[in-house]
Amino acid sequence: MKVTVDQDKCCGAGQCVLLAPDVFDQGEDDGIVLLLDAEPPEGLHAAVREAAAVCPAGAIDVSEDA
Repeated sequence: MKVTVDQDKCCGAGQCVLLAPDVFDQGEDDGIVLLLDAEPPEGLHAAVREAAAVCPAGAIDVSEDA
């Protein structure tokens, strides 16, 4: 799995951080998504997929090919 984020799309809702805190964080000043792990371990894949699905801005992209 390969994860990318588009910080320009991010609205700072924070759902990704709640669902996968080992993979996502938020900027302290603006709340914009920060990617902590672009290739998370398999045990986090379900949480990352859910985070991408619930992101209101569609700022998270998940590729299963990596």
